[in-house]
Amino acid sequence: MIHPEDQGLEGKVAIVTGGGAEGDGIGNGRAAAILLARAGAQVLVIDRKLEPAQRTAMIIAEDGGTAEAFQCDVTTKSGCADMVAAAVERWNRLDVLVNNVGIGSRGSVVDETEERWERVMRTNVTSMFLASKQAIPAMLRSGEGGAIVNVSSISALRPRGLTAYSTSKGAVIALTRAMAVDHGPSGIRVNCVAPGPVYTPMVYARGMSPEARENRRISSLLKIEGTGWDIGNAVCFLASQRSRFITGQVLVVDGGVTLVGPERGT
Repeated sequence: MIHPEDQGLEGKVAIVTGGGAEGDGIGNGRAAAILLARAGAQVLVIDRKLEPAQRTAMIIAEDGGTAEAFQCDVTTKSGCADMVAAAVERWNRLDVLVNNVGIGSRGSVVDETEERWERVMRTNVTSMFLASKQAIPAMLRSGEGGAIVNVSSISALRPRGLTAYSTSKGAVIALTRAMAVDHGPSGIRVNCVAPGPVYTPMVYARGMSPEARENRRISSLLKIEGTGWDIGNAVCFLASQRSRFITGQVLVVDGGVTLVGPERGT
């Protein structure tokens, strides 16, 4: 029986892809990595650039947790194999995989180029396939199962002019459910978080105006602004033993945005 205060993550090993962020900003991946470490996990922070991953690992260390940074390209088989091998080499096991890498794209199928379509699909979907393909055998070797949390988007549920992106995030949900069916009998839970319009470094790096930021805030039924911490908390919950009887599910974290009609371009 898990004690109410015990998340079942003490001594576990987690990989968080896309775990860096610009400067000291808190993106979804950085928040998830910090919260997993606070819950007792040893975290391998993955980013395509080493410096942002190192900053996340440093924040975790300053917070009293255990983490290491690792640079790789998770859109490649070799990159995913290397990161899993690195986690196992450091801590002798793997228990949690957070698939958090993703890029955006705007436009209809008429507007979209084939090259950009393929880049979005490889980054947002193929990376999760490749990472999970490498991680699941490592989880099975521990004999204790594991948890995979994929990060999708409410754009999969409420399309609004981001066709390639919405399609990729819908595929993440389908992949989540398929893997839950395939690997549940082996004790591996697979779930998905679908963030709404949260304010993260990836968002404000594009130069969002104060007016646009306020419009995003009031689009929430709760009239509050979501942050990377909100997504990180959802990820940590689904990775923990508090969700031991949950698999194949999509946890929407959007302040109620999907309950109201979409406005294109917002």
